[in-house]
Amino acid sequence: MNYKNLLQKQLIEFSSKGYKRTFTPIYRYQETFPFTKIDFPNEKIKNTKINPETTIWCSNDYLNMSHNQEVINRMIEVIKEVGTGSGGTRNISGTTPYHDQLEKKLANFHERDAALIFTSAYVANQTSLATLCKRIPNIEVFSDQLNHASLIEGIKNSKASCSIFRHNDLDHLESLLSEKDLDQPKIIVFESLYSMDGTETNVYEYVKLAKKYNALTYLDEVHAVGLYGKGGRGIAFKNKISNDVDIINGTLAKGFGQIGGYIVANQTTIDFIRSFAPGFIFTTSMMPSIAAAATKSIEIVESLDDKRTDIFNKAKYFKQKLNLLDIPFIDSNSHIIPILTYSTKKAKLFSKLLLEQYNSYIQPIFYPTVPEGSARLRITITPKHSIQDIDNLIGALKRLFNSEKLEQSISTVARQNQVA
Repeated sequence: MNYKNLLQKQLIEFSSKGYKRTFTPIYRYQETFPFTKIDFPNEKIKNTKINPETTIWCSNDYLNMSHNQEVINRMIEVIKEVGTGSGGTRNISGTTPYHDQLEKKLANFHERDAALIFTSAYVANQTSLATLCKRIPNIEVFSDQLNHASLIEGIKNSKASCSIFRHNDLDHLESLLSEKDLDQPKIIVFESLYSMDGTETNVYEYVKLAKKYNALTYLDEVHAVGLYGKGGRGIAFKNKISNDVDIINGTLAKGFGQIGGYIVANQTTIDFIRSFAPGFIFTTSMMPSIAAAATKSIEIVESLDDKRTDIFNKAKYFKQKLNLLDIPFIDSNSHIIPILTYSTKKAKLFSKLLLEQYNSYIQPIFYPTVPEGSARLRITITPKHSIQDIDNLIGALKRLFNSEKLEQSISTVARQNQVA
């Protein structure tokens, strides 16, 4: 068998549908963010006006904590003290006081018994769910249809039986739960904030259903920690139900601006995952400097109520402008603003034009990240974006969508003339 040809055939088919992705090298300068430089391989493009002051509109570094000077200083301090790498897995010389301090900080932050850190939130989800669902006999998983790939992969790898419920549809979830014997083990897997649509979950109602039907709850809070709830403790905390969620997954990226993931739960659950999860046991641990920087970041984020308020006020302003211009977007109360183009081709074209003509970088989102026919430009506003920056982007989007409407009108008239 020619394996190269086999792979190439699938790549060609994937690319023919417009799904091939390109990666744009970005210089995320600390002093100028969200204004940055983009490293274009084409020298002709590199010397044009789009290079010096491109505005990033799609970063997950929601509070700009990767650029916080105290966090940077802490990371440098620990690198100078112990070097860059951890030296091993957590079990074999890869646990340092910085790892322990971070886990204690996360447990205290969420007001839970214990925490466990991983190399990423993806790994945390994938290996925690796979381990739980493999080792709890006859467990039935109930998963939201829009759950993140890391949750889906964890469930798939466990080979446990799984029922999919419609997105945020509590009635559908209850109908599926009611079909199972009350004593059968169950786990409800869902997110508090869905990153592609910006939809928020009523965590309280999910926990209520879980108690009624004797189910565990596994909640992904990666897009909520840092931004929602008291001190950024997440949506479950905001709903005053955090301690009743069995397992909460979070990230050290996004709201905290570093890298890595974690779960918080009771001490028994944490010990269980630590003892049996391959994605935790058989990998080199997080760099000590990252653990120390993340601990410092969490300390600072707890006090950033002004920045959280600023983000939501700016997001509200942005949505009001979009509504006035009749630009299609998914409206929600969250900080995430998905502008709908529907077609992949249009999303990629608008992204290209925004960069080349308006110095605005927004990566297009399309299948398989979102369902086919629901492509979009996903915008996230940070404290460093000004109202003037927002107005500039609104002006660019207005021109793009108006030109599209003009083209549609011309096409409609042309078709009518042909029929006549």
